[in-house]
Amino acid sequence: MNYFYNFDKMKYVKGDRPVGCILCLLVEQSPDVVDLTVYSDELFTVCVNLYPYNPGHLMIFPNRHIEDIRDYSPEEDERVARLTREFLDIVDSTHQPAAFNIGYNMGPSAGASIDHLHLHLIPRYPREIGIADLVGGTRVLIEDPRVTRDRVIAAIDSRKPAQ
Repeated sequence: MNYFYNFDKMKYVKGDRPVGCILCLLVEQSPDVVDLTVYSDELFTVCVNLYPYNPGHLMIFPNRHIEDIRDYSPEEDERVARLTREFLDIVDSTHQPAAFNIGYNMGPSAGASIDHLHLHLIPRYPREIGIADLVGGTRVLIEDPRVTRDRVIAAIDSRKPAQ
């Protein structure tokens, strides 16, 4: 039997991680966390997932610490919808996926390993089995998350109007 194994994640799984909320630490620009941020404004941050399911896997999260989608303010609700559409377009341009999984994991029983609410944008590609291959087979990620961050930032920069 083959197993999916990420050597870097074992420390995280065993609890060897920074004290406090990892996403709050990202917002605060703490040196204690790996910063894969590609976008940030007064309400939201977008970053590459450090432990992605696939290349191009992004997370969109509010800068304030909330744990439930029902706690979004109307302004946050509107902003997350706009950011979702914009970053789907960006990942389409950088990674050309065939499809996306988009969603929240609210609470540990739903698979959330971070309490801070965050929306996953997970690109999907032809001929991949999906989550079953994570459980039953070997999975090799073909792109380092830092490379993904650089590609997404370059795509964002190319969309900015000239000054």
